[in-house]
Amino acid sequence: MKILTIANQKGGVGKTTVTFNLGKALSEKGRVLLIDLDPQGGLTLYAGLNPDKLEETVYQVLIGELPIHKAIKQVNGLEILPANIDLAAAEVELINEIGRERILESALEEIKDRYDYVLIDTSPHLGLLTINALVAADRVLVPVETKYLGVRGLAILFRMIDKIRRKLKPSLGICGIVPTFYERTTHSRQVVEELSRYFEGKVKIFEPVKETVRFADSVAQKRSVIDLFPDSDISQTFLKLAEEVEQCLKRKV
Repeated sequence: MKILTIANQKGGVGKTTVTFNLGKALSEKGRVLLIDLDPQGGLTLYAGLNPDKLEETVYQVLIGELPIHKAIKQVNGLEILPANIDLAAAEVELINEIGRERILESALEEIKDRYDYVLIDTSPHLGLLTINALVAADRVLVPVETKYLGVRGLAILFRMIDKIRRKLKPSLGICGIVPTFYERTTHSRQVVEELSRYFEGKVKIFEPVKETVRFADSVAQKRSVIDLFPDSDISQTFLKLAEEVEQCLKRKV
């Protein structure tokens, strides 16, 4: 079982969109579990579940009330460990727990032979929940909005990843950066060029995920763009990303 955490402390960069659609693309290669680790429950909503009506979520798993397999839901051909606003309390409730950074990692041990890939969607906050997601992961994928403000703050995230490598998870690797909300403008192109120059030889920059109204249709219908628009350019982008992520997960750091 390979675990990929999708992280960026900035909100609105497309983490949930990337997690959901990449998860669907990877499901053509093996069994996939999506984990919503954001109290806002965006991934849970995208999958077609109502967070407010759920009583068995990742929160109950993290505080030890429920084994992980009992909280997993199946919807639209995908499997998801959902979240709701209850998860916000976990940051406080777990702060004094021994091994608090490894609670999710330990929970995932129970299902390590059940899935090929686990994708974890994180909140725009580098707190205990995101630390758990990073410690549990084999690799990290970083969506970055193709606007100059979207690039700011990346240094903070990479410092956090380096600190986790040093103190908690030496094997944690970075698959790369996915530019999101890419438009056919000089501004978007310059941002991608800047990312490529800055991270040349250090971090892979994947093909940008273009802005398209098909994402709105996808969210409204609670289905992936691959399900709804299989022959579209955006579907091909995610299928290609899945190929590259699969290769990244197989490599040693």
